[in-house]
Amino acid sequence: MDSIIQGIAIYALPVVLAITMHEAAHGYVARHYGDSTAHAAGRISLNPVRHIDLIGTIIVPLTFFILSKLTMGAGFLFGWAKPVPVNFANLHRPKRDMLWVAAAGPAANLFMAFSWALVIKFGLAIPDSSFATPMILMGIAGIQINVILMVLNLLPLPPLDGGRMAVSLLPHRIAYQFARLEPYGLIILLLLLFSGVLGAVVWPAILSIKQMIAWLFGLYI
Repeated sequence: MDSIIQGIAIYALPVVLAITMHEAAHGYVARHYGDSTAHAAGRISLNPVRHIDLIGTIIVPLTFFILSKLTMGAGFLFGWAKPVPVNFANLHRPKRDMLWVAAAGPAANLFMAFSWALVIKFGLAIPDSSFATPMILMGIAGIQINVILMVLNLLPLPPLDGGRMAVSLLPHRIAYQFARLEPYGLIILLLLLFSGVLGAVVWPAILSIKQMIAWLFGLYI
């Protein structure tokens, strides 16, 4: 039980910041390209309360983390935030600009992963401080969370960001047919998750990106 409480304490801030930056980035870029829907709804904000979904951001991740910790000995997180409202029709060039709005979320997570790497570096630079170990552990968690969130969202499956990016890049007729998968996207994702296919696809990419970040910052994580 102590390890579960400690794990929650370490992961809580990285998770909240990851989803907050991810969602706010979508709204900010959408406004830049002409759609102020998210701005009008108050969603271009670093206030996590504006982005948290009770079930997807709190209940589901906590349940997954505790169950995986008890059964596998390693915490596993899965969840979602309230999607930022974007009216793609308001964008200057909807099909083209959709690409940048969708890419903003994963880009924010990559930026956050780099930021947490700097937190680790700072923690390593003050080994005698009582803050060193919490900073290092939280930094490792921050990289893990943000890389996972980035890679998952880049999967070419609507309504994930990668799916919207694919819709933006595909020819109109194919894009229209592909976009019709969106109502079934979460079901497909869960089927891939529980079948083990999702892990086989995303974990090599996640590990490669983590190794790249470790190399860039001279870390061993």
